Amino acid sequence: MSSARECARGRTRPVLTGPTILTISRIILAIAFAIFAMLPCLWARITAIIIFTIATITDKIDGIWARKKHLVTDLGAFLDPLADKILTSLAFLILVYQNIVPLWVFAIILVRDYIIDGLRMALAKKTTIAASIYGKLKTASQTIAIFILFLSTIITAEPLKIVGDAILYISLALTIISGLDYIIKATKK
Repeated sequence: MSSARECARGRTRPVLTGPTILTISRIILAIAFAIFAMLPCLWARITAIIIFTIATITDKIDGIWARKKHLVTDLGAFLDPLADKILTSLAFLILVYQNIVPLWVFAIILVRDYIIDGLRMALAKKTTIAASIYGKLKTASQTIAIFILFLSTIITAEPLKIVGDAILYISLALTIISGLDYIIKATKK
């Protein structure tokens, strides 16, 4: 029997599904974003923000696609959060380098992510803890903050920077809250 028929009957699942390929493309987009974001010209910054937006949209598409078509794979489940962290970490790192985001803010975000990832790996064989509303709000607010702060490097308007900073500090609070929420849930399990 051919592997296509086996896949159709649900006996085996291909490793590289469409959603997984989209996730891999997000990692490539993250690298392209970083390259353009570091170039000192306006067209490069505009290109960077467009790439960031496309990468963010692919994150939503691959998750919906994988769940709707039952194409969730172990590789995709591993790569999806990794691609998200690569994109946001590179963005924050560049914003720190450009003196737009304080280093201590990025440090808190990074340390929280390492702690939670470590807990996830430690608990992986026993249980999984679903993402809470705090984690989803953290991710959304970080993405919005990054977008607005990069936009403020293109459109030099002080109100835009103020809004970006406000959302950044809201995302920092949500980062801490979601981390504590996860730790509490992990200790109960």
